[in-house]
This record gives sequence, structure tokens and C-alpha cells, in this order.
Amino acid sequence: MAATAQEKYIFGWREVVVVAEAGDRLEAKLDTGATTSSIDARNIYRFRRGSRRYVRFELATEAAGGGGVIERPLVRMVRIKQHDGQYQRRPVVALDICLGRIRRSVEFSLVDRRNFDQPVLLGRNALAGAALVDSDLAHTIKPSCPQTGAH
Repeated sequence: MAATAQEKYIFGWREVVVVAEAGDRLEAKLDTGATTSSIDARNIYRFRRGSRRYVRFELATEAAGGGGVIERPLVRMVRIKQHDGQYQRRPVVALDICLGRIRRSVEFSLVDRRNFDQPVLLGRNALAGAALVDSDLAHTIKPSCPQTGAH
């Protein structure tokens, strides 16, 4: 059952999120026009470990040395239509994030986002049931999920 509008947090179109697996604070664009979320990743490598499919990648962060190497199970492959009309297949992994006081697992497509202003795009699936986006606002609250140690 979805939360009522009174129970949802209101965020701006840009917010800071913490990616728990890396412990990094990243700038995120909250985009209700996008279904899927994406995150800036480099050196993306798909592989098998036994019968399970995995993805190894590096989060592209401004911190010295980047976000380090992360390995996550491959959730699925997604086909994304780009602005030029071409399609691109991307691996999708689940990562835990903290947005304000909300901690949740979000499915991210992995892609090089260096040509975008924000390394993270949070789409409708990541925001559903918990957040409203006010396009007049930005940076409304710092990540403060006690489970991640973010403050």
C-alpha cells in the first residue's frame, strides 16, 4: 500500500545521497520522468561466479581514488533509449542508498555519466511510495540514515 502525501518526504530536484557500499556522498538528480535510476560507473565487467552472474565496477566519485571496486549480483540487463534514438544495453545492480532519512535498496543501471552534471539519477522506481519532488527546491536535507552511519 502506498503512503499518503502527508507521509512522504519532500525533496528538491537535486539532493545528496550516500551509497552505502562505497560510503560516498554523491550529487543526485531526482527525475520523475525517468523510470530507472542510473549511477556513474567505470570499468564495468560482467562475470560468473558458479551459476550466478555478477558485475564488478568502480563508482566514479570525486573522492581521491574514486569509490573503489564494487561487486554485486547482476539483477538484469536493461535496454535504455538514448536521446539520439539509439538503444544501449546496461547491467543493473541493487545498491543501498540513503536519501534524507530514507534508506532503501535501489536498482541502478551502470553507465558512464561523466557528461552529466550529477553522477546519480534517481528515477520513479527509486522514489515511489516515499518521496515527492518539488522542482523549486534543491538540497533540502543531508543524508541521515542511522544504519549507514551517514550524517
